Amino acid sequence: MIMFRQCIQEEENNGLDMPKLSLGSLNIFRTTVEVMLADGVLTREEKRLIIKLASALNLTSEQPGEIYSAIKEGKKSPKGDVVSVDEARIIYTKVFEVAIVNASLSRDEFRVLAHLRSIFEIDDKDHAIIEETLRTMVKEKFEDPNVMEKMLATLRDSVGLVGDIFDTVRKKTVDGGSS
Repeated sequence: MIMFRQCIQEEENNGLDMPKLSLGSLNIFRTTVEVMLADGVLTREEKRLIIKLASALNLTSEQPGEIYSAIKEGKKSPKGDVVSVDEARIIYTKVFEVAIVNASLSRDEFRVLAHLRSIFEIDDKDHAIIEETLRTMVKEKFEDPNVMEKMLATLRDSVGLVGDIFDTVRKKTVDGGSS
């Protein structure tokens, strides 16, 4: 995490324009749950990701249930606390880490990661920084070379797939929602 923060800080110090997010934590949680529920099924893998997302967003124990109820009842929900660009990158990294620990990512998990990448405005350069951060974290956490290599292979495979899904989401947004 420290390395990721340092990379972001270096970019800011170099005068590069960083995206300015105005997303609320509860909106992020809600839209992510809506993506998960799009196929009508909340898988075990999606539940793991949403639990991690709620934790990373610092939601109270009641807020996830309140958001889920609001979705089911078609009601509006509060925006929540604003999430900064730095926080968004950290949140995405934490959720991505949970996804790759599974060692075989499902299509549902890829959709969730693509959604988060889109709403957090994570471009290819930012994603490469996050990927490198995860590589370092995986190497530090898992000393068994077999486990480490399997997870790194999953990470390599996932980067391309998430990128493809992200490009599809971005195209749909630019085209006004058409397929």
